[in-house]
Amino acid sequence: MNLLQTAGSPFVSTGEGKPYSGASEKAGLMRQDGCETEEKTAPSSLGAHEDARALVQLIQCPQCSRPFRVPVTLPCGNTLCRACLPSPFEREHISYPDLPGRRQAILCPFPSCGAEHPLSDCNIDVVLTKLMSSIAEVIAKHASVSERTAAQSELDTIWDEGISLPEKVSLQEAVRGRLVTTYLLAAEGKLLRDQDVGYLPPAVTSEEERALDVDVLSDLLEATHREVDCQVCYNLMLDPVTTSCGHTLCRNCLARVLDHSQHCPVCRRGLAIPPSLHGQSSNKTLVQLLNGLCSEAVSARAEAVALEETGGPGGLNVPLFVCTLGFPNQPTFLRIFEPRYRLMLRRCIEGNKEFGMLMYNRYLEPQGDLGPVHFYHYGIMLRIVHSQMLADGTSLIETRGIYRFRVKAHDVLDGYAVGSVERLEDVSLTEEERLEAIETSLPPVAEDDVAGRITRMSTQQLLAVGQDFIRRMQARSANWLQQRVLDIHGLPPDDAAMFPYWFASVLPISDEEKYKLMGTTTVRQRLKITASWIRRIESQRWYQSNSCRIL
Repeated sequence: MNLLQTAGSPFVSTGEGKPYSGASEKAGLMRQDGCETEEKTAPSSLGAHEDARALVQLIQCPQCSRPFRVPVTLPCGNTLCRACLPSPFEREHISYPDLPGRRQAILCPFPSCGAEHPLSDCNIDVVLTKLMSSIAEVIAKHASVSERTAAQSELDTIWDEGISLPEKVSLQEAVRGRLVTTYLLAAEGKLLRDQDVGYLPPAVTSEEERALDVDVLSDLLEATHREVDCQVCYNLMLDPVTTSCGHTLCRNCLARVLDHSQHCPVCRRGLAIPPSLHGQSSNKTLVQLLNGLCSEAVSARAEAVALEETGGPGGLNVPLFVCTLGFPNQPTFLRIFEPRYRLMLRRCIEGNKEFGMLMYNRYLEPQGDLGPVHFYHYGIMLRIVHSQMLADGTSLIETRGIYRFRVKAHDVLDGYAVGSVERLEDVSLTEEERLEAIETSLPPVAEDDVAGRITRMSTQQLLAVGQDFIRRMQARSANWLQQRVLDIHGLPPDDAAMFPYWFASVLPISDEEKYKLMGTTTVRQRLKITASWIRRIESQRWYQSNSCRIL
């Protein structure tokens, strides 16, 4: 490494040794890929003077090495400049969801990912854009109070004369402090992101220069602190997650919002991500920035959130009503008369008005790790919409399905079942599209291979099979599609994700057949199940008898 030492002047030089890793080594990383990571050492904030290189490295684009310009955070949590995005390409065999921008995709340039990202999911990161604008203003203010030396002017003159990179940078003399100088080197494209930087040793660095770096960092923190406050809880972002529309919130805050609405709380754009955010990557750049600049505040915030959630999900705290099946977004009407369940109902109404419902396992079929229990381990979380208590103590309640879950452990409390549950979510839209592209590209099969033909249908074709069947049954005035049924469950939905649940709620088939939907994790899988029901019904002409139970 070149190191030009002149007393009183903090010269800098670069070398092409191992990538500088001070930022990630000193600041412990939180969840960056949706999974818990164990911190081996307590994180500590980076110093303004001692860690100037690490601080600037946090905001350098991994592609162009300049400070982020119009940053875009990808679904995998990595960030790069919008100009550095790879060229998009057309995706084939994609019919669901048929949304603008999802037919085009980019191939992620980060080796740790390498996945296809739909272009509509690659929008400008609003928080990082504001942060970079504020940082640029602070740096410009401090840079304007000092002048470039003769050595810098000479550097500008000979920059294009073929001098190797370490020799070029060794000519730059900094009189603005380490932070400003290092940032300007990166902004001018003269400092690669993975290049190390050597500074003058502490013995020849004046206290005035140290104070200058502290002032710069202090101004940066003051100018940017408002941008890193979550717009839901108004606290410092904890484990920030950036949505496809470019807005960033705390992971827990976004999950709570998605429990009630599938829209961004900032711009109201629809969000096609699982409410639990399982597998949803954190914004890696923001995580590193927060850990690097204010790790103590992040740690304090994490401790406060952990304290608030003590006794929350994870314990045997979910009431379980073993009765029948229910489905997401569909109504379920129940009559509660047993004393143990009346107690459960009262506690639910006084609490969050939610309880789980499971189907009775009459033949004691083994349920995974639970063994041969008296209920099926996939169930539906219900929210009480309305309740009415009759004179004899019986209660009539109207509920609506919220989400599916799997029981991990169970026990008995005051006569009724309680358990620890794990929310069941669908795979990501990108994975859904990938599966459709694979299956619709399979070679043709024989005419009598019904299952094979169903598998090769596009998602929209599978939805059309169900919708066409409903129209034919309505034309035949099927009893199970009378107006009173439609008044309760609504008209057939056009959304491929919701149609199977609606169909199962109105179709008079056995609960054992309907239960096949509960453990699915893709829209296609559910639509293939409903299409197979329809093909079996049509092949056996069961649909001619409207009053019989079919399948």
